[in-house]
Amino acid sequence: MADGMAEVVPELFEVGVVVRELEPMARFYGDVLGCREVRRSRIPASIGAPAGLGGELLVVWLQVPSGGRVKLIRPQPAPAPAGLAVPLTARQGLAYLTFHVDDMDPVVAALAAGGARPLSNPVVVRAHGRRISFWADPEGNALELVDGRGGDAEPGRPEA
Repeated sequence: MADGMAEVVPELFEVGVVVRELEPMARFYGDVLGCREVRRSRIPASIGAPAGLGGELLVVWLQVPSGGRVKLIRPQPAPAPAGLAVPLTARQGLAYLTFHVDDMDPVVAALAAGGARPLSNPVVVRAHGRRISFWADPEGNALELVDGRGGDAEPGRPEA
């Protein structure tokens, strides 16, 4: 470590998402986004409380196909529902999770069938040679899909 900078440990990046219903959300992220469960644990209040997490937690670690992990965290008792700010940049802090996919079309269909709702209008937007789409998962957490199949802009519509 030079000049007081922290050394980055070569581990997978993880993001924690607090959920109200652990099992349905684990199925959603697995079935719809292809995440694979790699670990599950109960964190006792004796660890969760001093760590600043409140109390007892149930945690499921999901491996994201494109890299990294999502931790679904279910506190005991369940948290209150969170409001989703739209536009997504209307508040400070974590705004959304980005998933890089090979082909967005089947994922968009699976998201709709899995109880997610689109936040983009149009649902798929072309930008700089990519396609992007924003969604709210069944509990309202914002997700972004990105694929490299943007191709040419639609006739009469400039690319962003």
